[in-house]
Amino acid sequence: MASELLIDVRDLAKHYGPIRAVDGISFQVHRGDVLGFLGPNGAGKTTAMRMITGFVEPDRGAVSVAGFDMADHSLEARRRIGYLAENAPSYGEMTVHGFLEFIAAARAVDDERTAIARVVSMTGLERVRHQTIDTLSKGYKRRVGLAQALIHDPEVLILDEPTDGLDPNQKALVQDLISTLAEDKAIVLSTHILDEAEKVCNRAVIISEGRLLADSTPEALVASAPSHNVIRVTVEDPGDELMTRIREQDWCSTVESHGESSFDVIPSDGGNHLPELLPLLEGRTIHSVHLKEGRFDELFRNMTREVSA
Repeated sequence: MASELLIDVRDLAKHYGPIRAVDGISFQVHRGDVLGFLGPNGAGKTTAMRMITGFVEPDRGAVSVAGFDMADHSLEARRRIGYLAENAPSYGEMTVHGFLEFIAAARAVDDERTAIARVVSMTGLERVRHQTIDTLSKGYKRRVGLAQALIHDPEVLILDEPTDGLDPNQKALVQDLISTLAEDKAIVLSTHILDEAEKVCNRAVIISEGRLLADSTPEALVASAPSHNVIRVTVEDPGDELMTRIREQDWCSTVESHGESSFDVIPSDGGNHLPELLPLLEGRTIHSVHLKEGRFDELFRNMTREVSA
């Protein structure tokens, strides 16, 4: 049985004069999904998130949240969203507890005391809950922003760089929290930390210059990286005959030399052809054979570089 559709983005576009900030992107997020929203600086990520949350009106396209169209039923759609903005606003003179009380009242939370205790515990704010926000580190301020996004227990979370400014321990805490929350929510996570997207997200979209370039699982994206399943071979005196025999294989795209004794065998289909290659090396003095894995950062750079070129 398919999980419930909670975010439906259809042909979303926003222009600022001649600049196409977002150029016709479409994707869906279901309950249980953590969607990594990836792109270089200026790709349109923040503009897209502001349109999804109803803070910016699109020039074209539509957004539905939990079945409510953002244009026609904005209040109902927004009630179901928790939003952590890139520079989340807060009142610096207020204590953490006072700020969360204010947000809980604005969100018409039924049991404010219980809700505040829940998000303070979830985000690790116990030791600073009575400090004024101005006195907090950047990392703690970010966690206050996350707590306010969670205060009304929304079905949908839109998180713009949620671990920005956090130390490694704090990042791990927030990443674990996101994974736990995803069990019954739909989460869109904008991040420039590719390792974070691989660790936390079960899907990822890549955008550049406002256009959607990819939408798949991190595993599938890594498998499509140019270096995935490339075989690096180092043998003594490979010679032209061996290179020719390898190139003649149906599964081989090309062979690239690296010095006198090393070469890369690049498959035409991205598959693992090490079992087929090894018999071709029989009788040779083999120093090493290494099957490479694709890398998320490699794919990201290649895709976004091609668009900007």
